[in-house]
Amino acid sequence: MSYHHLTPEERYVIAHLRIAGFSLRAIGERIGRHPSTVSRELIRNGAPEQAWPYWYDAGQVRCDRRRYKARSYRRQNHRPLVNYVERKLRQDWSPEQIAAKLALDHPHQPAMRVSIETIYRWAYLEAREGGSLYKHLRRRHKWRRRQKRYGSGRRFIEGRVGIEARPTVVGDRSRFGDWEGDTMGGKYNRSHLATHVERKSRYLIATKLADRKADTFAERSTEVLSKVPPRLLHTLTLDNGSECARFSKIEHATGMKVYFAAPYAAWQRGTNENTNGLLRQYFPKGTDFRRITDKALQGAVDRLNHRPRKCLGYRSPHEVFTSATRVALAM
Repeated sequence: MSYHHLTPEERYVIAHLRIAGFSLRAIGERIGRHPSTVSRELIRNGAPEQAWPYWYDAGQVRCDRRRYKARSYRRQNHRPLVNYVERKLRQDWSPEQIAAKLALDHPHQPAMRVSIETIYRWAYLEAREGGSLYKHLRRRHKWRRRQKRYGSGRRFIEGRVGIEARPTVVGDRSRFGDWEGDTMGGKYNRSHLATHVERKSRYLIATKLADRKADTFAERSTEVLSKVPPRLLHTLTLDNGSECARFSKIEHATGMKVYFAAPYAAWQRGTNENTNGLLRQYFPKGTDFRRITDKALQGAVDRLNHRPRKCLGYRSPHEVFTSATRVALAM
């Protein structure tokens, strides 16, 4: 049974029954609560002076005041904890590393505990006051940035079909022809690549994009995927970015069925995400893809496609993929 706060009506009953001399157990039975719940209410929200009786309206005020007061203030008043967190942040530790190491360094000190989210909040609060701790965070943001890439997808991609409707055969990689697609951003997010990876073989296809518009992504994706034999084009799984909004054009041109990963679930396209990470070896973040020639891009793609992979029994994606086509690909 899930926990829920006492209601004003329940506090009204507690106050009157308590004045009438009812026991905690009797009061709990009347309102359908455990006696310990009634006891905690009397202790936490009762009158400051024990000689005064508990009264429901004053108890409600104390409860509301506490509810809207951040709990982390207790942690911030514990100077050893604050000093530890600040010291580790300045050593470029992540909040996750700090929270985990606190439990190891101080196993018997509950006061030396803080959540990952609270550490982030402290850093953002200090940034608003002119501090510099935020510069030691991975992204160096001064405030919590609103996530748009995945969360906004359901609002603007009309007709999207979620990954939950995707055939199970795609998930177990038992056939060729199931692809994952995404974009890679360049310097200042002003240049982009479109990448497509075949799930079973990990074979990569990449192409430059003139811009990040949905029509551009659909046209370039159709162009490169059309070079693949039709029998190796079954499904394409995309994320919820706005560049994927014209997915129906890809479906009509290639015969593929397009599915979308769930919002905030990049791991559902793990093959593509991992391959993009490998491609970053050749094109680190900050690369301006407008200055990268098609030949240079294809050279990096060829290196990855001909590199042995442990997950393929140390065969290369090219070897595995061409074994399915049984013909040399003219790509």
